[in-house]
Amino acid sequence: MRVTFTVNGREEVVDGVWEGESLLYVLRERVGLPGSKNACEQGECGSCTVYLDGSPVCACLVAAGQAEGRRVRTIEGLAAGDRLDPVQEAFAACGAVQCGFCTPGLIVQAHDLLERVPEPSDAEIREALAGNLCRCTGYEKILDAVRLAAARKAEERRSG
Repeated sequence: MRVTFTVNGREEVVDGVWEGESLLYVLRERVGLPGSKNACEQGECGSCTVYLDGSPVCACLVAAGQAEGRRVRTIEGLAAGDRLDPVQEAFAACGAVQCGFCTPGLIVQAHDLLERVPEPSDAEIREALAGNLCRCTGYEKILDAVRLAAARKAEERRSG
């Protein structure tokens, strides 16, 4: 099967896709975007979170054929060229990255939260990230990173 979709603003055509192949596999192995991680393959950990037509999804649960004609944005697509997104910068600045396996999904999910709720409460942050599991950080640095990204984005909005 052939799948044609837009990934991070660029059209991709992938031939020979098996009907049971996941979007995650296609992104990592066929398109060459290894940022989204393959951890549980059951949609439980959130490590493979990507945007599909603007909504976060676990790419391991999406059949590749379901992406036909749709827009996908991965962790790689959040950066603007060499400039990281404020959420990516905040994760690095706060030390919210340890082994890094959960990081791409957490960043995409945090990015989505801040697009919807520019200045979230701690409860809103925790709820938004509840589907993303981390075994290394204890989550406090992750919460710090989301708070920092929210503050930086608020400052950007104020300054213009």
